[in-house]
Amino acid sequence: MGSYILKRILATIPVIGIVALIVFSLLFLTPGDPAAVMAGDQATPEQIASIRQSLGLDQPFVPRFLTWAGNVLSGDLGSSVFTRQPVTTMIGQRIEPTLSLMVLTIGFAVLVAVPIGVVAAYRQNSLLDNVIMAGAVLGFSVPVFVLGYLLAWILAQKLQLLPVQGYRPIAEGVWPWLRHMILPVLSVSGVYIALIARITRTTMLEVLNQDYIRTARAKGAGELAVLFLHALRNGSVQIVTVIGLGVALLIGGAVVTESVFSLPGLGRLTVDAILQRDYPVIQGVILLFSLVYVLVNLLVDLSYVLLDPRIRY
Repeated sequence: MGSYILKRILATIPVIGIVALIVFSLLFLTPGDPAAVMAGDQATPEQIASIRQSLGLDQPFVPRFLTWAGNVLSGDLGSSVFTRQPVTTMIGQRIEPTLSLMVLTIGFAVLVAVPIGVVAAYRQNSLLDNVIMAGAVLGFSVPVFVLGYLLAWILAQKLQLLPVQGYRPIAEGVWPWLRHMILPVLSVSGVYIALIARITRTTMLEVLNQDYIRTARAKGAGELAVLFLHALRNGSVQIVTVIGLGVALLIGGAVVTESVFSLPGLGRLTVDAILQRDYPVIQGVILLFSLVYVLVNLLVDLSYVLLDPRIRY
């Protein structure tokens, strides 16, 4: 087990290196002169030259990358071209809303999707199964921003149950914080719930046909024990895998959802930075999102050993 964990951790190092190289290269894949693009049409040659120097564009690619990578390892992601604030400071100011959105969405989606996926598999081809799967297809089909506007119109505008936009830090109270997060979480969790529910149903259908399930029932085990202690436990590897892969959906959904509900998070920061062509901020946020995705999938890989001790590589 120890060797497996060590191998998986070591395997992430080249992945992180490749991700860093790709993120850094975004600045140089931009058509034209990035400094001129950021400076705008009215910029003077001196202003463009100043931006080029601040971004290190006047140096060869490899030395620039090595310098940037060294700064990243020391926690320095550079400074915004427009605000002159350190990118790490800007990320620190915006990370709480995004982290709240992602954690609440994952928790809510798992609590909802796994049980309904199990029930759909147990009641295969029944009316309940068809309704659940139709809901899953609908969850995949409706874009996040459409669902967000629809929920805001019904729950906030018509029923006036929840605030339409804005964010309250958790330090101001759990309920004000949670009240402002309900609509964004419901909006972004639709596609995530649909994904987990469908994979859970498919996995459970395979597991429920195994011999050990029939043996458990023959020994007198109750249906709840068969479903959740035997079948779900043995199918948990596939379910955990799709939960980890779904983090990519959450990252993309966070960008849209934060714009719809005016959450001052990293998604909103990314959109603003793209509109301003603030490449250091874009690089910093994309690098952070990429590292989060890599680390989440590392945790998923490590969880396999706990969920199924037979797994060895």
